[in-house]
Amino acid sequence: MLTKKPTPLNSRQQKGLTIAQLNGMVQRIDANAYKVKSQSGNGIYDVLATESGWKCTCPDFVHRNQKCKHVFATEFSLTLRKTVEVKRIEQITSTANCIFCSSDRIVKDGVRHNKYGDIQKFNCKACGHYFTINLGFERMRAKPEIITSAMQLYFTGESLRNVQKFLKMQGISKSHVAIYKWIKKYVSLMNIYLEQIQPNVSDTWRADELYLKVRGNMKYLFALMDDETRFWIAQEVADTKFTHNARELLKQGKKLMGKKPTLLITDGLPAYRNAFDKEYFSLKNPRPKHQYTIRISGDMNNNKMERFNGEVRDREKVMRGLKKKETPILKGYQIFHNYIREHEALNNKTPAEVAGITIEGKDKWRTIIENASMNHRNT
Repeated sequence: MLTKKPTPLNSRQQKGLTIAQLNGMVQRIDANAYKVKSQSGNGIYDVLATESGWKCTCPDFVHRNQKCKHVFATEFSLTLRKTVEVKRIEQITSTANCIFCSSDRIVKDGVRHNKYGDIQKFNCKACGHYFTINLGFERMRAKPEIITSAMQLYFTGESLRNVQKFLKMQGISKSHVAIYKWIKKYVSLMNIYLEQIQPNVSDTWRADELYLKVRGNMKYLFALMDDETRFWIAQEVADTKFTHNARELLKQGKKLMGKKPTLLITDGLPAYRNAFDKEYFSLKNPRPKHQYTIRISGDMNNNKMERFNGEVRDREKVMRGLKKKETPILKGYQIFHNYIREHEALNNKTPAEVAGITIEGKDKWRTIIENASMNHRNT
């Protein structure tokens, strides 16, 4: 059977591919607007999506009315973004090895009667230990689905006491303090695991600050978010706004993402300018840019961060403020925002899915907890 040879690229296409493959040469402003640097590095051109197709502000497109290398670069960049490797976090429903000695010489040996159901017991013929396979939920008095349902209810907006009332309707008597302890335990476990998985974020990031009350005192939540995927990259709680050093926030983002952005969009707070100069600025091309003069409308607005702030504000109102600065609630909401909550603006996908991370199974909380527990056990 004969296979059709791929059509060779013309000179403009080849130059466009070269531009697209260089880090930071194609900057996404929004879904219909991109800024593309020239190969010489002396110019930046606007590539816009219109009803009649792509348009570019470069002389080649304007005077010759021909599809230029910058348009090709934008198209190749979009294709490359769609073909990124997908990282899958799979369900772990069982294990064939002893949890004590890793031997495969295990047999079923009775059932442990739990208040909320029966759990299969196993006996290891190698080391003689009895154990149950309940990965991540060992020695918990509630079933995994009860714990993950409580977490889902809480992070979707219910108070701890409302979650307690819901569980009571299911015949499960737990105090609101016990529910908080579940959240604290599993947020810490999941956060350590998820920080090891690097999402495929864009080269444009946004940062903003939001005031919160902690034990009645005013604090500020500084957050860093990817523009394209809306992945919440990093956070920190500060005592002040105008004298705070945001360098640690940007440093944390660079470390977790394995790169720095080519464009950072913030408001005019001096903390961002100082932090950008120390953490992201470079004389090498492509030179990172800090856009801090934002507008209500147009390309350089911070509307996505304002929407994000509203999302966090809605959750904070239910809690009537935070009880302590190092609360696990904010980290837990970051996990919920990135991996559990589907966003209409992302075509009902989670930021993690858009960034190339897929959580399998109907109960994503349980899938993450199982994998985090397995990772903790192996380290």
